[in-house]
Amino acid sequence: MKKTIIHILSLACLSAMLLSGCNSKHNEIDTGIIHNPNSAQGYNDKEHIPVLAFDKNMHDFGNLSQGENISYSFKFTNKGNADLVIQNCEATCGCTVADFPREKIAPGETGYVTVSFNSAGKVGQQLQEVTVVSNAQPSRTKIRIQARVK
Repeated sequence: MKKTIIHILSLACLSAMLLSGCNSKHNEIDTGIIHNPNSAQGYNDKEHIPVLAFDKNMHDFGNLSQGENISYSFKFTNKGNADLVIQNCEATCGCTVADFPREKIAPGETGYVTVSFNSAGKVGQQLQEVTVVSNAQPSRTKIRIQARVK
């Protein structure tokens, strides 16, 4: 009987320690590594960073007729010292989509992000933004298109 009581008390203490450990902050992931664009490649110094540099960040299509589908290719260069990887392009509207290279861009190489805009259902001044998400520093770069839809 004495062994059973000791066994039960031991289990209760162990359970209490495990439950209190679930609420401690030592189990949280350090989000600082998420913001480091080089951690995925294993770089930890400032010498090995890809740099995404667009020739221009804005393109004006001018006047359009409603319903036109138009595209513009934004040229960029990797001006850094490590391979550039574009992970995604996020548009502010469903009328705008972006196509981007899926392969690594070596330092010094160029590429294009092609932004397409569908003016169907649009009227007046339009300004659309695409955020290019990559392993560069900074990790998010914005490019924009604008048009006046008649």
